Amino acid sequence: MSLLQRARSRTTRVAVLLGACLLLPLTACTSEQAGTQQPQDQTEQRGPAGPVPAGLDRFYAQPLTWGDCVRYATSDDAKSVFGQKDLECARLTVPLDYANPQGDTITLGVLRHKATGERAGALVINPGGPGASGMQAAAGLATQSSEVSTRFDLIGFDPRGIGASEPEVTCLTDQERDARRSEDLDTDGSPAGVAKQEAEAKDFAAKCAQRTEHGTAMLANIGTRDVARDMDVLRSALGEQKLTYLGYSYGTRIGYTYAEAFPGNVRAMVLDGALDPNQDEMESLVAQGAGFGVAFNQFAAWCAARQDCALGKNAAGATKAFQDLVRPLIDNPVRLADGRELTFDDATLGAIQALYSQQLWEPLNSGLNELRTGRGTTLMALADQYNERDASGHYSNTQDAFTAIRCVDDPRVTNKTEILDAENRYDQVAPFLDDGKPNGAALDACAFWPVPNTSQPHEPEVAGVPPVLVISTTNDPATPYEAGVNLAKAMKGALLTFEGTQHTVFLQGNSCVDQAGTDYLLNGTLPAEGKRCAAQ
Repeated sequence: MSLLQRARSRTTRVAVLLGACLLLPLTACTSEQAGTQQPQDQTEQRGPAGPVPAGLDRFYAQPLTWGDCVRYATSDDAKSVFGQKDLECARLTVPLDYANPQGDTITLGVLRHKATGERAGALVINPGGPGASGMQAAAGLATQSSEVSTRFDLIGFDPRGIGASEPEVTCLTDQERDARRSEDLDTDGSPAGVAKQEAEAKDFAAKCAQRTEHGTAMLANIGTRDVARDMDVLRSALGEQKLTYLGYSYGTRIGYTYAEAFPGNVRAMVLDGALDPNQDEMESLVAQGAGFGVAFNQFAAWCAARQDCALGKNAAGATKAFQDLVRPLIDNPVRLADGRELTFDDATLGAIQALYSQQLWEPLNSGLNELRTGRGTTLMALADQYNERDASGHYSNTQDAFTAIRCVDDPRVTNKTEILDAENRYDQVAPFLDDGKPNGAALDACAFWPVPNTSQPHEPEVAGVPPVLVISTTNDPATPYEAGVNLAKAMKGALLTFEGTQHTVFLQGNSCVDQAGTDYLLNGTLPAEGKRCAAQ
């Protein structure tokens, strides 16, 4: 499987933040509050607040018109949460190109749940990706009873090009994405296979430029650099002198990029599941592969203690048992009732999806047991959840946006020797994902991207930024523990260690982590040096 294609695994699973109803891929759920009458639209002008960069006055001072959120829903997941009581949504206008603020503009979807107690300010939330919806994340957190939701307005925004923001990054149709998943090209590392993968990658890049409104201008200005600038416009429009921010996974990159660009505008930041700011793309992906390898071993140990373990009673043999189940799919995919086929790529993607959270280990074991009997419904459902494909066959644009943002956030990788070396190292650290075939060094879509990158790995300059809180999980499958250690050092912040196996943890039910993060957000109180929280 192509390592650069496997890079998709960096996407944060928003489902973890949205409650148990989205954690079970085969169960549909709707909000009990769906259909509740919403108040009529109301316009508020709170900005400008804090410093305003030259030429951006009209953006920083803009009023926000708050109203019903249902009309902002662009997916089944969004519909299931946007109908809740006490949610309100608005559009924020920002420049398409900050170098030309008098030119074209775009809009961002913004969701708010007002504080229900003594208000401490607004907490802006991003769940990661890149490509995930901050609006859905904030709506999910609003359903929880916590001191954070009591004291803060919860603010989620869909970054430019994503979800309810307009225009969306658009690359593939639903039918094209289904077709590409069925091809399973990534398992063919032969020269002919590599040529096919690269032709598909080049076609994808061209379609993104052709089908996205504003074309290459939009693609050139969709990266984290510009999202951080948008977030400062949002801060001002909300009337906040300084930003209070909660970022998960890729959202930590938005956080440290914002801190570098606007060091005087930071009040507090919780960065959970960190990306290492100094790590290049290849090293980051290999480190992530090691994280998934550890998480798989943890799953195997959990599974081996069960009577119904699909991988057998010997955890040491789980990797081979998994390979024996999924490798035959390369040549003989499993036909499903809806006419689609479960391929090797989708089966392993379903496993990756489940390794993000222990709450998905049960469905993963069920799916592997199904596969033993020639069925693939549950593994395909997990892969669909990862890809955000709903029951009607419609995909969100998360994967399109993920690629578009990654391609301008990091320098393109064109050295095939480097790619092949990383492929081989990935198979060593995550052997359960090894397809058993020789690796190829296929270039990905970023190698053919029509615009240059706008940022690159580096240690952020954060002089003047107050101490931030970085939370890192010892067995995080997607963002390895050491990345959090390194980010805390780079940001001169505090590190809180969570001893567990999952991707991100704050406000997900661990009282030790939740209390430490809440104390920091409310009072600026950092946990003691070396503080560790155990799984409960």
